[in-house]
Amino acid sequence: MKVIGQNFWYLLSEDENLYKDIIEPIGHGAKEHNKAFLMEKDRIANAFTREFLEGFVIDGLIDWEKLVEFNSGNLDIDTWYSRS
Repeated sequence: MKVIGQNFWYLLSEDENLYKDIIEPIGHGAKEHNKAFLMEKDRIANAFTREFLEGFVIDGLIDWEKLVEFNSGNLDIDTWYSRS
């Protein structure tokens, strides 16, 4: 037997409106969570953008040599461990 949607919730509760009573609070919670998520996502994107601009942009131009060296150059293990 396959029971879905309103019929599923009615089978569990014998309440014809339970599916509405459940969905509304979930939707409200999702909306609030989504707002907080988007704000945090924007904050992180701005931080990464600032870090990129400070580290790899000179006079509005990308310093490609520095960027390629950072991205593909050999890792200095001693420097890396001293940051941790």
